[in-house]
Amino acid sequence: MEKRSKLLRAMTKDGSARAFVIDSREIVNDAIKYHGTTPTASALLGRTLTAASIMGSLLKDKGNSLTINIRGDGPAGSVIAVSDYAGNVKGYIKNPIVDIPKKTNGKLDVSGAIGHGTLSVTKDIGLKEPYSGTIDLVSGEIAEDITQYFATSEQTPTLCALGVLVDRDYSCLAAGGVLVSLLPMADEDTISKLEKNAPRLANVSRLFADGLTPKQVMDIALDGIEYDVFDELDVGYVCDCSRERCARALFSLGKKEVEGILAECRDDGKPEEIDMECHFCDKKYKFTAKEALALFDGVTGKDEEKK
Repeated sequence: MEKRSKLLRAMTKDGSARAFVIDSREIVNDAIKYHGTTPTASALLGRTLTAASIMGSLLKDKGNSLTINIRGDGPAGSVIAVSDYAGNVKGYIKNPIVDIPKKTNGKLDVSGAIGHGTLSVTKDIGLKEPYSGTIDLVSGEIAEDITQYFATSEQTPTLCALGVLVDRDYSCLAAGGVLVSLLPMADEDTISKLEKNAPRLANVSRLFADGLTPKQVMDIALDGIEYDVFDELDVGYVCDCSRERCARALFSLGKKEVEGILAECRDDGKPEEIDMECHFCDKKYKFTAKEALALFDGVTGKDEEKK
């Protein structure tokens, strides 16, 4: 059985805040395996996946999804992480082999990799149009940017801590995240205690590297505050790509475009086939000319116009 990451969800007994803690090491290691990331890219993608898993678990219904899209002018390019309502995630980084010097303090330069840009969160909750909110990146360190997103787009005071420790062999040694959101009419004493506890979460990945469990990290985040854990989720890196999805994507191009792609293959002396690759898990799907054109059997020009 594949290893899974653990996500705890809790609520303070006085109803002032809800808190989430995830040990995301297995998620990040799977992402490294799929994308062959360098340490800086692993930290950037890993932090984004960790945040997406927590935020996705806030969705209410099966079939809902949440996407974090970070676009920057740095060498990493863009980063995307998608979560379902159960906190399972998938993602990719445009430049998985970004390689820049560490900061003067010896830490990976995640903000330098992404540069200046924007962070967008899109929630597909089954409405006519998905909800989307976008902010300018505050620091590019991801946690601060997620905090700013909640403050700006959802008007929710939030503490967010994210971290990824990369081992010498480029695997993930430890990774995790904490998110604490205040609820309306939060008690001032609870707020004061949360603020006092916040500095102890600054290096959350080190807490997990030292052997702490999600429950023990939750105890740190909510130290001095009574709370109840109302859920413990097994979450993982899950890609739901399939040949059928690729076929639908090909069909959406239209017959004329597909015929053009096949013609280019023929003109270049290559086999007349279309190779498709999943951005999230690098799985490859091949469609011969016959298979690709068969998608349009029985479809008229008017039918294509209606797509």
